[in-house]
Amino acid sequence: MGGAYTPGLRVCPGTIVRKERKLPLRGQVVVSVGDSVNSDTVVARTEIPGVIQTLKIAEMLGLEPAEAVAAMTVKQGDKVEAGQVVARSKSFFGLFTSECKAPYTGTVELVSRATGHLGIRMPSRPVEVDAYIDGVVTDVLDDEGVVVETYGALIQGIFGVGGERSGRLCVAVDSPGDVLTEDLLTEKHGQHVVVGGSGVTLGALRKAASLGIKGIVVGAVVDVDLIEYLGHDIGVAITGQEDIVTTVILTEGFGRLQMANRTFRLLKSLDGHKVSINGATQIRAGVIRPEIIAPLEFVEHTDEDTGVSSLEVGTDIRVIRDPYFGALGKVTKLPPELVEIESGAIVRVLEAKLEDGREVTVPRANVEIIEG
Repeated sequence: MGGAYTPGLRVCPGTIVRKERKLPLRGQVVVSVGDSVNSDTVVARTEIPGVIQTLKIAEMLGLEPAEAVAAMTVKQGDKVEAGQVVARSKSFFGLFTSECKAPYTGTVELVSRATGHLGIRMPSRPVEVDAYIDGVVTDVLDDEGVVVETYGALIQGIFGVGGERSGRLCVAVDSPGDVLTEDLLTEKHGQHVVVGGSGVTLGALRKAASLGIKGIVVGAVVDVDLIEYLGHDIGVAITGQEDIVTTVILTEGFGRLQMANRTFRLLKSLDGHKVSINGATQIRAGVIRPEIIAPLEFVEHTDEDTGVSSLEVGTDIRVIRDPYFGALGKVTKLPPELVEIESGAIVRVLEAKLEDGREVTVPRANVEIIEG
């Protein structure tokens, strides 16, 4: 089964990257095929309709539905401002007047003769989608968005939090085993994406946010520190929507794990380059990996990276399950027979030599390829 495939983290010094940038609902595309765009270029925009708020005019004025409709001073389609009178009734031979005022601004969308209620739709919310990466628009999706393409370095992480951001890459440590600490971060790192080594302290995460640092890329983090930084537990379905200043991307896992030498060397070579990052992670169906993309000057290539690699002897891997979670190594053997493991399951395994010299046997499903 040497031809079996396994999920992999891509660490590519140069590849074609395509990103589909779509609106949440149909709208207007504002760029054309062939346009050069920057990461912050708006490529499409739309408006999300506001919710409808109901004013129970009949109940508020103590009227029958038909009387409440007759008392309304606005009609369907009218715009109303917060504090504006929308219904008025007189009682006791016209000596007393009762009024209903709109508590918010919006547009009258519903007048119910059956209930005497008034429906006001809140103002729509404008939404814009940017290009996310520097590149060229290669396709326009009618009224929905575009496809942006660039050539550059692509590094995928194993886990991340925080959304899309861009900034200059700055390597703040000397080796992949160094921990990114609070004292290593200064004002010069503001608006940058900072690279550490084997980990980052809670103090450094908090200081990064206070300095306006766009992103932190490290090998690992202690889970309780990350939870403390977020202010809540880590989501198990999908991340990327957290309300945080600094996106955090882990290349190896949790705890204190040295960043893979190849990953660190590539990031070091990109020091000073503009990068786009995204911490969004989904580990179940439809896997999404956190990523660092560094657009580069295009170079000629013949075989486009497909993002799928074959598991074979010599393949670089990372173990993604205990007891060797986060360990890096190379495949040394791919036994064809099924093997019963400790849990009682019968699976295909592989033999690998880890970077620390240990020779281990693990289920093939417990590793992922480190692609180059």
